[in-house]
Amino acid sequence: MSTLDHHQILVLLLALATLLGGARILGEIARRLGQPSVLGEILAGVLLGPTVLGWIAPAANEFLFPQIGANALVMHGLGTFAVVLFLLVAGMEVDLSTIVRLRRSAAIIGCLSWLMPFVIGAGLAFSVPVAMGREPDADTLTFTLFFGVAMSISALPVIAKTLMDLNLYRTDLGMMVIATAIFLDLIGWTIFAIVLGLMNPSSANATSIAATIGMALGFAVLMLSLGRWAFHRSLPWVQANTSWPAGVLAYALTIALLAAAATEAIGIHAIFGAFLAGVALGDSPHMREKARRVLEQFVASVFAPLFFASIGLRVNFVTHFDPALIAVVLGVACLGQIIGGSYGARLAGFPPRHALAIGFALNARGAMEIVLATLAMQAGLISERLFVALVVMALVTSMLAGPAMQRILRRRKPSRLIDALSGKMFVTNLRGATAEAVIRELVTTGAKASEKLSADDANRAVLQREHIMPTGLAHGIAIPHGRLRGLDRPIVIVGMARRGVDFRAHDGQASQLIFLVLTPENAAETQLELLADIARTFGERGVSKAALDCQSFTEFVAILNTGSAPQAARVATRVVTAPP
Repeated sequence: MSTLDHHQILVLLLALATLLGGARILGEIARRLGQPSVLGEILAGVLLGPTVLGWIAPAANEFLFPQIGANALVMHGLGTFAVVLFLLVAGMEVDLSTIVRLRRSAAIIGCLSWLMPFVIGAGLAFSVPVAMGREPDADTLTFTLFFGVAMSISALPVIAKTLMDLNLYRTDLGMMVIATAIFLDLIGWTIFAIVLGLMNPSSANATSIAATIGMALGFAVLMLSLGRWAFHRSLPWVQANTSWPAGVLAYALTIALLAAAATEAIGIHAIFGAFLAGVALGDSPHMREKARRVLEQFVASVFAPLFFASIGLRVNFVTHFDPALIAVVLGVACLGQIIGGSYGARLAGFPPRHALAIGFALNARGAMEIVLATLAMQAGLISERLFVALVVMALVTSMLAGPAMQRILRRRKPSRLIDALSGKMFVTNLRGATAEAVIRELVTTGAKASEKLSADDANRAVLQREHIMPTGLAHGIAIPHGRLRGLDRPIVIVGMARRGVDFRAHDGQASQLIFLVLTPENAAETQLELLADIARTFGERGVSKAALDCQSFTEFVAILNTGSAPQAARVATRVVTAPP
C-alpha cells in the first residue's frame, strides 16, 4: 500500500500549519479593517505562494508547497473537500420560502440582473475569446457560457453580511435583495453545472453532453423535492436518537458527501451536489440554528481559509496581472449587474434610490466568483491572466457593495461597543464609593487619554443626566452617559467597582460594572445604539460576572467576542455552587 513517508508527513503538517495560521491572521486583520476576511485569506496565499515567497525564497516555497508529487495530491484533495463543505454551507443559506413569498419581484429583478451581465459577458467572450483569456485548446462555446455565468453570479454570504452591517437585513429592501440573490444562486450554479459537464473530457459528443445535463437537472429536481421531504422527515429522528449537535452535523456532512459523489459520478463537479444538499437540508425548520452556526463556524474557521489561501499558491499574481483585462472584466461585471439589477428593481416598483442600492448589493461576487474561477482554471478552460482578473473583480465588487449602499441610502453602520473601546479607558479597580465619585474618576481617566474630552464639561453633562434619571441596570450594570459639544466620535470608558456602587438600579443591586458613554452633541442615535448594545451584551448575569473576573483589557475584549467566561472561571463557579 502506498503511503506518505516521514518527510512527506512532516512537510504536509508544516504546510498546513503555515497556510492556516497565515490565512486566519490576515483574515482577522482584513475583518478588523472592515473588509471581507476572504481578502486576507487570499493575500496569505499570495505571500506564501510563487508571487512573494517563490520570488524571495524559491527553495522554501518549493519545500512547503510542491507542485507535483504525493503532497500536491493531498493538498488538492483537501482543497476539494474544503470547497464541497463551503458550498454545503452556502446552500444552507438559501431560503426557498423567501423566493416563494417574493417570487414575482425577485423573478423580475433576478432575470434582468442575470441576463444583462450574462449577455454582455458571453457576447464579449464569443467575439474575442483569446483576448479575454480563453486557453488555446478550450472550446469556445464552453468558455462563452462560463464567462457569461462568471459575470452574472452573486455572493449570497457577502450580500447578507453587508445588509446586516447596514441594519437593512430585515427591511423590505433587504428581503428583496436576499430573495433575488437566492434566485441568482440557483440559476447560476445550475448553469455552471452544465458548463462543468461541457468541460468534462468524457462528454465527447452531443449525446453524452445532453445525457449529463439531463441527469444533472434531474438530480436537482429530485434533491429539491423528494430529497427535501426525506430530510425534513428524518431530521427529528436524528435529533432524538443521537448526541447533540454532533449527530446532526455528521448527518448533514454525510448527506453532502453522498450528494457530491452523485454529481461527480454524473460528470458534474462535486460542488453542485453539495450545494443542492445544503439547499434541501437548510430548508427544513428542523435544522436548528445552533447546528447551522456550528457547521458554518467549523467550515469558516478551518476549511474555507485553507481553500482561499491555496488560491494564492496556484498562480503568480504579479506575472499574470493584466491591468487592461482586469479593467474590462471589472467594467463588464459592474455595469451589467448594477444596470440590470437597478432597472429590474424599478420595474418591480422600487424608488430610484432604492433600486440603485439593490443593483450595487447584487454586484458583490465574493467567494462564489473565486470558486468558479478556480474550477475553470483547474479544468484548463481559462488562462492564469483571466483567473487573476476574476479574483480581483470578486474582491473589488465585494468591497464596493457596502460603502456604495451606505452612500446611496445615506445610512451608516450602527455604533457598537467593541468599536468604541480602548485599553487606555479601562479601569479595573474604581475607588469611588458613590455614583458621583465613580463618574468623576471615569471622566478623569477619559480626559487623560483624549485631548478632545473636557473633564469639566463631561462631569457636568453626565451628572446632570444622572440626577434626572438614574442609569443603574439589572445584574450589576450601570451606564451613565452624556452628549458633549466638541467630540467628533463616541467614547466609552469602562470601570469595575468590585465593592459595588449605588446607581439606584431597579433590582436594588449595587453596580459593579460601569460604562461611561460620551457621544457628540448631535449624535443621539449613536448614543442609543451604544446603550442598547451594552444592555444586550451584558443582559445575562453570566456575561457580566465573567467580565468582572477579567484582570486585563484583553480578557475583557475576549469576553465581548465570545460571550462566555474562561474555562477556569466556569470550573470554579461549578465547584463553589456545587451542593455539599
